[in-house]
This record gives sequence, C-alpha cells and structure tokens, in this order.
Amino acid sequence: MAVKSLRNDNPMDPIRMATLKHWGDPPDAVAFAEMRAEATVDCGWGRLIFGQTFRAADRLAREICREAPGQRDVALYIRDPHVVVALDPQNLFLDPSHTFRLPLRDATLEVRQDHGWRIRQIAEGADLARDEAAINRLYQVRGMVPVYSGFLAHSLRDPALVVLVAEAEDTGEILGVVTGVDHVLACGDPDRGASLWSLAVDSQCRYPGVGADLATALAALFQTRQRTYLDLSVMHDNAEAIALYQKLGFQRVPVYCVKHKNPINEKLFVGPDRYSDLNVYARIIVDEARRRGIAVDILDAPHGYFRLSQGGRGITCRESLSELTSAIAMSRCDDKRVTRNVLTAAGLRMPEQILADDPEAVREFLTRHRCVVVKPARGEQGHGVQVDLRNLEAVEAAIATARRFCDDVIVEEMVEGDDLRVIVIGYQTVAAATRRPAEITGDGSRTIRTLIEKQSRRRQAATGGESQIPLDAETWRCIEAAGYTPNSVLPAGQRLPVRKTANLHTGGTIHDATEQLHPQLREVAEQAARALEIPVVGLDFMVPDLAGERYAIIEANERPGLANHEPQPTAQRFVDLLFPHSRMEP
Repeated sequence: MAVKSLRNDNPMDPIRMATLKHWGDPPDAVAFAEMRAEATVDCGWGRLIFGQTFRAADRLAREICREAPGQRDVALYIRDPHVVVALDPQNLFLDPSHTFRLPLRDATLEVRQDHGWRIRQIAEGADLARDEAAINRLYQVRGMVPVYSGFLAHSLRDPALVVLVAEAEDTGEILGVVTGVDHVLACGDPDRGASLWSLAVDSQCRYPGVGADLATALAALFQTRQRTYLDLSVMHDNAEAIALYQKLGFQRVPVYCVKHKNPINEKLFVGPDRYSDLNVYARIIVDEARRRGIAVDILDAPHGYFRLSQGGRGITCRESLSELTSAIAMSRCDDKRVTRNVLTAAGLRMPEQILADDPEAVREFLTRHRCVVVKPARGEQGHGVQVDLRNLEAVEAAIATARRFCDDVIVEEMVEGDDLRVIVIGYQTVAAATRRPAEITGDGSRTIRTLIEKQSRRRQAATGGESQIPLDAETWRCIEAAGYTPNSVLPAGQRLPVRKTANLHTGGTIHDATEQLHPQLREVAEQAARALEIPVVGLDFMVPDLAGERYAIIEANERPGLANHEPQPTAQRFVDLLFPHSRMEP
C-alpha cells in the first residue's frame, strides 16, 4: 500500500508544522548547537522549561522536580513526555492541556482602538508595585498562581519576557494581563517562535473583547520581531478559552507538557472531581476544608448542602449558612421589616420604610421622599426589587410585581450612593466590595438586546452560571428610561446601565474595596452582626463615600456568597470559625 509523504515545502502549512523537529525528533546537531542548553525562563508564577534544550530525559525530569514551593513550572516541547514521566511517576504527570499555535508570518493582526481601554507594555517608569498588585488580584480571582513580589522589575531585566496589560481609559483600572515569552531570546530557538502565558481578564469587566485584544496585541508584537509562531497551552476542558483561540486563528498542535505533582496541580492528576456539581459558593468552602484535611460529605449538591467533619466535630452547611447561625438570627435577616427593627433599635441608620398596604400612605410617602424603592419583605437575589421609582404609576406597578414574590411588600426611602456589601465572619469584618448594576457598552453596530445577551453570557461564564441579565420588564424599563428601545444601536463606547439594582444574580458586578473601607464602617458592620446575633452575614450598605463615615444599611443576608469576594480570605475565615483548631497560619 502506498504511503503519502508528509513532506511539504510551505513552511507554515499545518501538516509540516506538526512535524517540526522539536516536536517529534531531537534537534539536529547544528540546531541544538544554536540553542542555549537546559534553558528556562522565570515567569513569576513558575518557570517555563524548554524541554527540547535538554539532551537527556533524566536531566529534564530532575529539573522539573526542582520546582520552588508555591510555584507552577511548565515543561514544554518534550520529545518523549511519557518517558520523562516514567522516570519519576511519583512526582511528575502529563498535563491534561492542549497546545495551540498561531502562525505569524502571514497573519493579519488588527488591535481595535477607541473601545474604552488601552493596551500598554509594562516598562520602566511604571508604578510596578501598583501594577503587580492589580495583576495578582486578577490571577487570584481566576484561581491562577500569583507572581512573586518584585517579578515585574525582574521581567524588565529579562529581554525574553513581555507583559502587556489592558487598562480602562476612564479609571486606569487594570482589566486584563498577558505574558509573552520570546523563544529566540530565551533559548536561541532555531524555529524563531514565541508563546503566550497567563492570559487573565477581570471577571467583573464591563467591556467585551479584552482577552481577544490582549492575545492579538501580543501576537502583533512578536510578528514585528519576525517570530514565526505564537504557542499557548490551555486546559482540555476550557471550552470558552479554546473557542476564543480558535476564533483568533490558533490551531491545535501535538505538543505536550509535563508538570510537577504539587498542591496547586492536585486537581489535574487525582482523577475525576466528585465535587463538580457544587456551585461556586459551596465549592470555595469545600476546597478550603479539603485543603486542611477536613472530611467533606456532599448531602445535596444542587442546593449547596454539605457536612464537614474533623476530630469528632461535624457541622452541616448550606454554602455559608451553617448550624452556627440560629433560627432566630436567620429569621431576623429573612424579613426586612424585622432586620430594620433590630438594627435601628441598636442605634444604626436604616432607610425609612412602610408597608405597601395603604395606597394613600404610599402616595404620601412618595411625595415626601420623591424617589423610592419597592421590594418584597422577604426574599433574596434581588427578585422583585425595583429602585429609583419617581411616580405613583411606576410604584404601583412595582408593588404588583413584588407581590408575586411575597404577599408583604415594602416601600422604602431611596438612599443615594455606592452599593456596598460587607462580609462579617465571627463578628469581624473580613471583606468589603462595591457592587455595580449590569451595564453594556455600545459598539456602534449591535442592538441593545444583542449586547445584553452577550454580556449576560460573559457574566454566566465568569460566575459559574450564577449571574445573568434577565430580559424582563425591569430591564426594558431601565432601557426606555434612558431613551432607547431593545432594538436601538448604542453608539460605540457609550455605556448604558440596564438594571437599577446591583444584585450579582441579575448581572451586577462586584469590585473589592476592603482596603478603602473607613474604620467606622467596619465597626458599624460588626455592631450590626452582634445586634442580629449572627456569626456570618453579608450587610448591604449605601454609602456616599467609601472612605467616609456616612451610611445607611439596606438589608442583611444570612447566606452571603463568599466566592464573590476573592482574593479576600472569606472561605479561610469561615472554616476558622467552624473548626478553630484547623486554622492554618500564613
């Protein structure tokens, strides 16, 4: 039977690309002599180890095992990864990632402009400490390994490294980051390649396309250096990322990497995840408990119930609600009228409110306050809540909507300011974050309905399905109040809030503000928790200034989502509360 030759003279043909020598065969003597022997690059989160620069598999295996504590090394371009793993199977494993390649020689790469953010390269003169903190926040929220202190300064001294960030033009906030490695400068790569690493975009980012633009900008930079390809490694089950890279023109290639068995990589080599049915709010607690050796028994994954046990002590939880929260404390938070009674009796400020039973009283209340909020007396996740109501017709319609969720409906004075969630655990403030209503940014071509659908899909992906923008009457009310219809095309760069409430379950975003919180607000939050006699609580404030003392408490949540406040140590403090003897010192 005849066999068709794989030879092809087109240097960028995918078939030829899949047979380049550093993938399937050892480099010839000339090519190997051009490369730096046993080359590695320090990427901050770990080293990129160039497997093709090692003559002997045993030396490569030993190098991978030299990984520093708290780091995640990646060994790539290995001729025989299975042989390397077999040399030390107790410490090494074949990473379940795919490698994708973008040919650069003839690629048309266009980075968009005038879209609300700009891309810049980390360079001398930048505020490296500020940039490093912002980058690490992105990595930690995304479950990635942060870079060590001083890495950005190191990167400026290594010509093989490139770090790009995307930052909002209006606030200067860093929205995304990507690292590039120039293989020519790193190891003298005869194929003149480069690679992309650690692409991360803020899960709360209000702009579409930041990740795609960062990847494209990095590719364009290496194209100007006349590099021939850009490689990246992505987890085999990361469907969202793979779809993005394929859309940008990356093609999967037969390159595999080997990693060291460490606690960071544990989920990649221990087998199927039996906790995958838990939502993100339960999972963050379960993962912290397992890290401490606390036994976990899943009771009802769809509803977030699990039991933690250690040393004869067992506690049942539903996400952050545990047996330590009494029924009395829970009932005080469940009914917003009772919450107000308890907290105002403790001398804390809450907005004025009335029941919506008497139409004349509602009319008089609206006349007095001019702008009100309507909400069910009981309920969560923002269901039935409407804010910024300024006429009687809108208030009456909102009351009718709220009654679908609870028979008792409250009309409340609307307080202007930032929506602030404060997490108190064990009567100590652990985290604080501002919450912003769902909004979209126009691109000059798509309709508002399409933009909402796209933003909703991004929010779902970023929160494990917990957040999405409802296409309901409240969303259409907000759009019409701004002078648009669902089929209007929003001008490029224009931002449009599409909800009035900042609830995360209706597409809102959350932004860490723990360090900016005024000490007085910390004390007020702790005082409120003590008044409610609840050990774990999320308190919703309206504040005119995060750094100021003025406030109004809106409500209390007995089951706050701890995952929303990463990288603050909410899960750690929660497990400390349940099992004090398991506390792990930093």
